[in-house]
Amino acid sequence: MADISFLMLIFFLMVSTMDPETGLARRLPPMPPENAQLEDLKVNRRNMLDVKINSRNGVMAGGQVILSDAQLEEIIIEFLTNPNDRSDLPSKTVKNIEGFGEYPVSEGVISLQNDRQSLYSKYIEITDVIVRAINKVRDDFAIAHFGAVYNDLPVDKQDIVREAIPNRLSEAEPLDVTKQ
Repeated sequence: MADISFLMLIFFLMVSTMDPETGLARRLPPMPPENAQLEDLKVNRRNMLDVKINSRNGVMAGGQVILSDAQLEEIIIEFLTNPNDRSDLPSKTVKNIEGFGEYPVSEGVISLQNDRQSLYSKYIEITDVIVRAINKVRDDFAIAHFGAVYNDLPVDKQDIVREAIPNRLSEAEPLDVTKQ
């Protein structure tokens, strides 16, 4: 009986699959030097896009109720590019990018905040939409200036694209509306 149990255990271990661990690929900023002083960074209100997920998994961006991922992606792309230089969208600072020259870089920051009662899957979905929108803006820049999408560029040109289209995503601490 013990031999049969052992053989069944080995059989099920061999034929069963383990789900790989999944998570968000994030690169943390480097640690500041030990003697560095912390300062509160003040961001101009026009340079901030608030994306919020409420306890019922509803999404708002820039004061608008978002009904689809495509709508959120459009809002983020318009926010980051500000094609018509609108005064309610982020300002741009002309930056000298090494190996490229001067380019107006957006000062836009996307702030993502969720409620503690929102679903983790919704948080992941919205984070994916934000990253997809940033990648689309980077691809558009790369195609316009280098003739290829961002991932197909050599490392030095990818550095230029990253400097011209920075990924400024701020993840605020989740809210707990049940305590208010």
